[in-house]
Amino acid sequence: MRECDKVQSSATGKSKLRESYQEAGLTIKKLADKTNISEDTIKRLLGTKPCPNGVERWQVTNIAKALGIEATDIVDPKDWNADNSLPPEFESLIAEKIKTFCGRQFVFKAFQDFIKENLCGYFTIIGDAGMGKSSIVAKYVSEHKYPCYFNILVEGRNRPELFLKSIRQQLIHRYELQNSADADLPTLLAKVAGKLPAGERLVIAVDALDEVEQEPGENLLHLPTTLPDNVYFLLTRRPYHLGKKRLSVSPGVAVKELDLRDDQYVNFNQDDIKEYILFVLNAESDYKDGLRKWIQERGIFDASFVEQLANKSENNFMYLRYVLPAIAKGDYNDLSLKQLPDGLQEYYQNHWVRMGLEDKPGQLMEIVLYILLEIGTPIDCEMIAGIAKEDKCDVEAVLDEWVEYLKQPNVDGEICYSIYHASFLDFLKAKRKMDSKRKLFQDVNQRIFEYFEREMA
Repeated sequence: MRECDKVQSSATGKSKLRESYQEAGLTIKKLADKTNISEDTIKRLLGTKPCPNGVERWQVTNIAKALGIEATDIVDPKDWNADNSLPPEFESLIAEKIKTFCGRQFVFKAFQDFIKENLCGYFTIIGDAGMGKSSIVAKYVSEHKYPCYFNILVEGRNRPELFLKSIRQQLIHRYELQNSADADLPTLLAKVAGKLPAGERLVIAVDALDEVEQEPGENLLHLPTTLPDNVYFLLTRRPYHLGKKRLSVSPGVAVKELDLRDDQYVNFNQDDIKEYILFVLNAESDYKDGLRKWIQERGIFDASFVEQLANKSENNFMYLRYVLPAIAKGDYNDLSLKQLPDGLQEYYQNHWVRMGLEDKPGQLMEIVLYILLEIGTPIDCEMIAGIAKEDKCDVEAVLDEWVEYLKQPNVDGEICYSIYHASFLDFLKAKRKMDSKRKLFQDVNQRIFEYFEREMA
């Protein structure tokens, strides 16, 4: 990080700076005296004096610290963090998560308040599958360019050693750490803390602690029990049973949890859900025409559509991610607004029935899904066909039918497939429990065993 770099205030930053020094009871002269920065520099940041070349970063940092705000309140986060980059392994995931991001300002404010009130600590966002936890992390790191790690169960990217390797590389690159190729996390954090310029902090964002695979004992991902000053972790997870909670810290390390399911956040969640529906209805080019047609054919007012669909979503963004495109594509042309499924699990069951899997169990479509569930890591179409003992073209047709539920990573030049989201995994696992009479899962596992036996022969 180069402290000599020059930056300029954003349009909203100018207003924030003016508002902040006035709220603090200061004039431009008093703020200049308080920060040992010239009045001209402050005027350049306010936009009342020309600023063709920008001002020094340290000057913005000092002003922000004096006013109790962030440097990124004055300078656009993308400009402030321009020298930092996102880890390539997560770039496409982050881009996909923030493409239609809306709201969640109450979460960002709560985390910012936590940072201001504590010297260091762990802040955890808790919520059910589909409540937008990963998107919150993606949005935060896309703006601030902080180090991050996304645990992804279905890709096998959820082990402590993989987390440490990724974070180590990010910290070494970002802070130019020497002799750190084999350093553990506490050592890395101590080195970074010693290099942080005055007024700056390190935030490490880690998504989906509930998907981590690790032996019982220490903190998940071996997160340190102590943290240096100005070092914070932003974590997300689904709800745990009390006995499975895996984060112990030493006295002096602040810990806070924000549970998106709490009653105090109901109205915030509803507002964000409605904002998302309106965004897709009015701005999302892929679906807005189909949605408009569906609404107009039923004589529904926009406000009523937004209100009723928000209630049906049960504050779940994943529900909307599936239902809104399905409406636009005509999948629900035979249903009224009131007949749409209620909640994510009912949506999955409704889709299961509409695809004919309830009436004709054991067909190729169901076998393919169960293969993906049992294998658990991305596999290519040829392997799926080999396990199912079916023609590759028939398997490809099934995969096309379920494309919105599947990830398609490129592994060694081959397009592979895995289940997209943990909530759909949960749905399939529930089907596995109910399937004991038909023994279909035993059949699938036998096919998997026979496939690998053939391949090894």
